Order: sequence, then C-alpha cells, then structure tokens
Amino acid sequence: MPKVSSVIVPYATYLRVYEPLAAFAEPERSHWARYARRPDRPSYQDELRRALADLAPTPPVLVPVHESEDAFVLDVDGVVCVCPWRTRLRGWQALEELSEELPPPVLDAVLPPFLRRQAAQDYERWLAVNPDARPWIRTATWQVPISWFVLVADEEREYDKGDSEDSPPVLRYRTPMVQARRRVARGLRALKEAMDEGPLIDGLMDVGRWLEEFHPRSLVELDYGGLVHAVPTGTLEDDHSAADVAEGIAALRRGDGAAAGEAYARLVARWRSVRDLRSAN
Repeated sequence: MPKVSSVIVPYATYLRVYEPLAAFAEPERSHWARYARRPDRPSYQDELRRALADLAPTPPVLVPVHESEDAFVLDVDGVVCVCPWRTRLRGWQALEELSEELPPPVLDAVLPPFLRRQAAQDYERWLAVNPDARPWIRTATWQVPISWFVLVADEEREYDKGDSEDSPPVLRYRTPMVQARRRVARGLRALKEAMDEGPLIDGLMDVGRWLEEFHPRSLVELDYGGLVHAVPTGTLEDDHSAADVAEGIAALRRGDGAAAGEAYARLVARWRSVRDLRSAN
C-alpha cells in the first residue's frame, strides 16, 4: 500500500496570486521571509491531501481549526513572492459554494447540517474581525474556467510531461499582474460589445475584481494542478486553450462572429472530453 504522501490527488486546478513580500504587513512579512528560506516546503498535492484527510473522520472536519501557515513561494526576477494557502478561509468559501451546487438531500448526506451550521457561524464571527480577507488561491475541479484563460497568453504556457514520480507532469501559465488586468479589461470590452450578458462576462468581472485586491507587481499563475494526472499526455500536449480563447476574443473585437464560434467550438470539444472523464468516475 503506498504512503499517503505518495498518493496523487487529481481533478483540481488552480488560479494563484503570488505577492511580493513588501505587500505584507508585519509580523506576517517576517514570517513569510523565514518560510521562503525553508528547504522542505510542501507542494499543492500536500495541501490537497491534508484537506481530504480532514474529511475522513466521523464526523468530518469541514474547516481546519487553525489557519495554515504554509504558502507557495516563487523567485520573480530576484524578488521573493508568496502565495499563502489560507486553507481555513478557502474551506469556508468552498462550503458556501457547495450549498449552491448540490441538492439538499445529497449535501445533507455528505456533510451533516449541524456541522455546516457551526462552520457558517464560525465564518460569520471570523469575518466580523477580518472583513477585508480574501484568498490568494482559487480552485476548480475537472475544468479550467474559461475566464481564467483570458488572463494568460499561449506564449506563457509551460508544459513538462515529466519522467518520474519525483518529476510529475506540469501544465501552467504565469503572467505579471499588470498584464493579467490588462487582458481582463480588453476581454470585457470585446465581450460587452458583442453581447449584453452571459456567464463568461460574469466570470471575467468576478475574477477581475479579485485581481484588483493584490499588489500590482504580483504574479498570476494558472496551474492545471492534479488534472494533468487524469488527462492523457497527448491531450495535454495539444492543449492550447489560452490561444483559442484569445483568438475568439480577437475575432469578436473585429466583428467576425464565425471565427469566434470556431474558436469556442474547439474549446468546448477539448473540455468535453475532460468532463466525460468526470462522469466515468
């Protein structure tokens, strides 16, 4: 039987913001500065395993009792940038979203109502003390939301098919915050000129408001995360979804509805195969 630490947890994809240390007030800034020097920092898989382990007991632990002191760290042109996990905050927010996605009988069977009520009360009390709190990480399962692809460009795509357990596959995009915000603004302008409303506009407005909360010299990362373990290698190699989204928006900007439709059709066909994997599980 494999060790828990070696078990791959697929399905989840991530949108992360890495802020420079200067964006954090003391004493948090000093904490992250010390943390960044650690040689044994955990990975995103470790974060997800911990969350799933909390759901195993009876009754399950819906939200961690204490906030995580872990983070992801990057060196961006010599500047240390940090993406705090904020697992407790994200757990509360995930519970709110889950109540909108699952039918009440299913939700009650999986997560007992009394535990959800307690978690909601804890969150309400916590928010009263931390009204400006926001997560540095957004998570999706079995998909990458189309709005996320608007933030990045195909030339920022990084793909490594990996060659061992210690070197797993990676598919991600990284872009400066100023570039991500600029693409959101341009994308919204093109979409609003082409249509009155729609889920893509709503999603892009939501992610745009979120990005405004961070330091302008932050780095934005779109990471396929564990989904790379569930999707065939050939499919990953051929996945240029950001290029399709950019092509579709450019077509809308010049009034070419047919070209925009073709780009969208390619995107839908690619991600339909991923959704089919979800149904198979």
